[in-house]
Amino acid sequence: MNIKPIKIDIDYRNALERLEVIFDAAVDTKEGDEAEILSLLIENYENEHYPIEAPDPIEATKIRIEELNLRQKDLVGIIGGKSRVSEILNRKKRLTVDMIRELEVILKISASVLVNDYQIVKK
Repeated sequence: MNIKPIKIDIDYRNALERLEVIFDAAVDTKEGDEAEILSLLIENYENEHYPIEAPDPIEATKIRIEELNLRQKDLVGIIGGKSRVSEILNRKKRLTVDMIRELEVILKISASVLVNDYQIVKK
């Protein structure tokens, strides 16, 4: 086991290659321990160098609607009428505090995601 910190991209690529070789190693074995440690090092490097930004509130809402096999019309009554739902999902109007509260409960999206700023499409 030759584990070292991942400091640059070549270290990262080498760690990924090694992890691919030992990925299915049994738990509580030398290779299993190595795989676990490499996974943590790789995750840390990726979080630092390749962060994935959270989706904006509208994109998060659309993703959650799809995950729950819902359609746009299923939000009618939750965030307003048919036209209001369309305006929100098409970024013509902003979410209100009441809408955010409803979406948090119904779609189980954190309010901390829903209160983030996003672009409105100008008419």
